Amino acid sequence: MRRLLVAIAMTAPAAGAQGPTVARAMPAIVPLPSQVEARPGSFALSARTVIVTDAATRTLGRQLAGWLAPATGWDLAVRASAGARGTIALRRDATLAKSLGEEGYRLEVKPSGVAIRAATAAGVFYGMQSLRQLLPAAIYREAPVAGVAWAMPAVSITDVPRFTWRGGHLDVARHFMPKQFVKRYIDLLALHKLNRFHWHLTDDQGWRLEIRKYPRLTEVGGWRKETLVGPYEPDPAKRTFDGVRHGGFYTQDDVREIVAYAAARFVTVVPEIEMPGHAQAAVSAYPQLGNTGEQVSPMMVWGVSEYLFNTDSATIAFLHDVLGEVLALFPSPWVHIGGDEAVKAQWKASASAQAKIRALGLKDEHELQSWFIRQMDTWLTARGRRLVGWDEILEGGLAPNATVMSWRGDDGAIASARAGHEAILTPTHHTYFDYYQAGSKATEPLAIGGFLPLDTVYTWEPVPAALEPRYRDKLLGVQAQLWTEYLPDGRAVEYMAYPRMCALAEVAWTPAARRELAGFKARLAAHMERLRVLDVNARALDR
Repeated sequence: MRRLLVAIAMTAPAAGAQGPTVARAMPAIVPLPSQVEARPGSFALSARTVIVTDAATRTLGRQLAGWLAPATGWDLAVRASAGARGTIALRRDATLAKSLGEEGYRLEVKPSGVAIRAATAAGVFYGMQSLRQLLPAAIYREAPVAGVAWAMPAVSITDVPRFTWRGGHLDVARHFMPKQFVKRYIDLLALHKLNRFHWHLTDDQGWRLEIRKYPRLTEVGGWRKETLVGPYEPDPAKRTFDGVRHGGFYTQDDVREIVAYAAARFVTVVPEIEMPGHAQAAVSAYPQLGNTGEQVSPMMVWGVSEYLFNTDSATIAFLHDVLGEVLALFPSPWVHIGGDEAVKAQWKASASAQAKIRALGLKDEHELQSWFIRQMDTWLTARGRRLVGWDEILEGGLAPNATVMSWRGDDGAIASARAGHEAILTPTHHTYFDYYQAGSKATEPLAIGGFLPLDTVYTWEPVPAALEPRYRDKLLGVQAQLWTEYLPDGRAVEYMAYPRMCALAEVAWTPAARRELAGFKARLAAHMERLRVLDVNARALDR
């Protein structure tokens, strides 16, 4: 069993007894907490350990007992009170809000017992995640493991996240991912204290969300005839296809299940419905939504389609209908509407679009897109939600209540913050995990291009130096992107995500002054054993 206390071996004491004195080494917790003080001794978990909760943490106590049961074989009692020794106490304390905020926690491990205190349930949950990482990696097993001393080192942790938005994105439009994998993806986000799941549900290659008013979106738009084999080939005559029909979608009951599953792990699911571009799958289902009237199919190659929604009032009403069903499924304050890579050729050729530009007194197609986005922004704002879009929504003027995801570098975040809008940092150069992980592509699976090694992810300072301090409170946080053109299944997604997601989690959570690459790599070596136990298809560190 690998040690989970960096560079240290431990002997577990009897339950409740004073443990042996140990060197004060850093626990291998990922992401690294804000403050950690290693102390002498250890706490031994046993079948007699009681999880003590108050009314506000009862559900969390049962969750913790459920996490610990499979590997230990112990069904730990969860009670409102117990003896002073040998317990794990979970407490919400509103007086900690000022010092710990909405997601911080304090974790005290002593030989006599363990205590987690936080102002909110989310904080207690994150303390529980750190507690699990103090135990041997075998705690993540789903069956009893013999011969393991279930002990954790004595330690005092005070921990507060750096950013409020700590996200992981998953594209299920290019390749559909089964519901069980989506839940597993969320579990891994939560393990790393990431709290936003950005679910990219629609694109040119597939529409994945059941909309009951418009069933053809999934009946037609959810399936493509076949898929391009190998890298993108601009010459149609040279393209090879697999001949396999690909598709799938999530029913509304599936979505409710996933949203509830995420909520239990303090992950907010942020849905993305692409518009006005990346709309070929939707137009294939309802040609009247497009600009040409022709019947097309969901896109079978990668790249950007020229098909985009038209600007007619009927299409705006259609999209409001779609968003209406989205709001009923997703309680998230944020709804992502895409807004990226909207090729304007069809609008330039459309008499209807050009008439709209003249009627509204707009300058060009960029301002027409801004008008389009504002129709969604106004609609969402009236219903208490916030619109999020990729940084192209800045072109032609930013909608009044929009939040910008800046993917083409830092400029979008800087412009958004200076304009008084919130921004999320998602630049290709540090957060696109569909990029290669090695300089030599010969040793890696086919990817979209680019090069983003683990060290580059970890050493990123997300707050742009060019952004004046008075605007920096507009930066909500950071997010990793997993686009799936070349990721056909969950194993491929995990290979590209991990361990880079571990590095991004630390960028998102840990104070900048605390981050240090050598220390991270030492802790990550132990953390990789946890991922191995969880059967995560992580890329090996020594490659």
